[in-house]
Amino acid sequence: MTILPGHPFNAFSDDEVAGDKFREECGVFGIFDHPDAGVLTTLGLHALQHRGQEAAGIVTHDGRQFHNERHIGLVGDNFTKPAVVARLKGRRAIGHNRYSTTGAPVLRNVQPLFAEFAGGGFAVAHNGNITNARTLQRVLQRRGSIFQSTSDTETIIHLIATSDGISLVDRIIDALGQVEGAYSLVALSDKKLIGCRDPLGVRPLMLGDLDGAPVLASETCAFDIIGARFVREVEPGEMVIITEAGLESLKPFGPQPSRFCIFEHVYFARPDSVLAGTSIYEVRKRIGAELAGEAPVEADLVVPVPDSGTPAAIGFAEASGIPFDLGIIRNHYVGRTFIEPSDAIRHMGVKLKHNANPAILKGKRVILVDDSIVRGTTSVKIVQMMRDAGAREIHMRIASPPTIDPCFYGVDTPEKSKLLASRMTIEEMAEYIRVDSLEFLSIDGLYRAVGETRRNPDAPQYCDACFTGAYPTELTDKDGTGDVRQLNLLSDTG
Repeated sequence: MTILPGHPFNAFSDDEVAGDKFREECGVFGIFDHPDAGVLTTLGLHALQHRGQEAAGIVTHDGRQFHNERHIGLVGDNFTKPAVVARLKGRRAIGHNRYSTTGAPVLRNVQPLFAEFAGGGFAVAHNGNITNARTLQRVLQRRGSIFQSTSDTETIIHLIATSDGISLVDRIIDALGQVEGAYSLVALSDKKLIGCRDPLGVRPLMLGDLDGAPVLASETCAFDIIGARFVREVEPGEMVIITEAGLESLKPFGPQPSRFCIFEHVYFARPDSVLAGTSIYEVRKRIGAELAGEAPVEADLVVPVPDSGTPAAIGFAEASGIPFDLGIIRNHYVGRTFIEPSDAIRHMGVKLKHNANPAILKGKRVILVDDSIVRGTTSVKIVQMMRDAGAREIHMRIASPPTIDPCFYGVDTPEKSKLLASRMTIEEMAEYIRVDSLEFLSIDGLYRAVGETRRNPDAPQYCDACFTGAYPTELTDKDGTGDVRQLNLLSDTG
């Protein structure tokens, strides 16, 4: 296949290629009353690195004072240094991974954020997005609050600081009662480790135990790396308060139907994690099987776009009886700053991470399985790469429904006008990507794969807004363009 002059393939920037996947939210971790709290938090964040690669931070408490380490970059590049580890003293700790953003990383936005309240120090780290943060900030600023970051997490700190609640827990409940959106957070005071999920439970938070030491984490894979036992999920709208006296559970926000993010099952979570009582790996295989039943096609090979498309491709191959093979090889050792882009090498962006396997592809009819299509830019390049390697036919199958709307709950997605499925039919998308056929998993098929029947599109059991536009909360900060500024996602603004 020849790329014609004027086709968008010739005009992709590196930013567009990098933005062709949803960027994970963030990862949080906390542990109480363990002599190696700082080291274990480092390991937990390492296991959660897929949820955020821009920066990481850890706050510990040694019974007398707090210790804070925040760094730009990966956990392994910063928190394995002996001097850093030595400074993280104490038996209590929380940590946070921040994911890659479209703007320059700045240290003041790295979590956990720390503040000195009248009653003592307080640190908080949060996964999600407060969709009325800008509105709340304007109110707080008029009252005299001075913000030091562009993170919506700082809004929570100011709401706590200005609350009339008597106890710290009362003030946290008062603060969270004023916010809209999605949050799973961990917080540390001089005496307490606190974990909380928003009333809809959009983002995950797990409770574990390590030899009697309670552990909180975004995913169960963080428990596995430290040898902790998974106890249960923190429930939607639940606050767990951990002290030397034990664990107390509160549900201060009133019951609401759960709206857990269904895209956690599709892409965000690690395949070896368990969320909502289900193995992510098994769900993704079932997604592939559903896709094979909904969109069959005659072919010689099922090939995943690694790594996120691999479990679904395995499920597709098993259900269809078509052999699975690695027609694309991924280079796992490419960093985001591996090479400085220039016009001469701009087209190498995809090949730095993926390379076709001609010995497998030549002359074959291929089913190419990927988890999603966002902008479509990477898909175009991968398809062309497979054509160049000799694939005779390419039939693309997507392990999720078309992405037609942005996420405003802590996921870095392009604005609606840049989502390919929001402005093209499936037939037009197939022509744009230059595949012989293109099919997506239906929303009902996705629900079946996660073990549910989609009962009512107007009141879904999951947050599926990126596929349906059915947002589960108010979007107070939504502007005239349809955008909601996610303060913890964007560039530094001053």
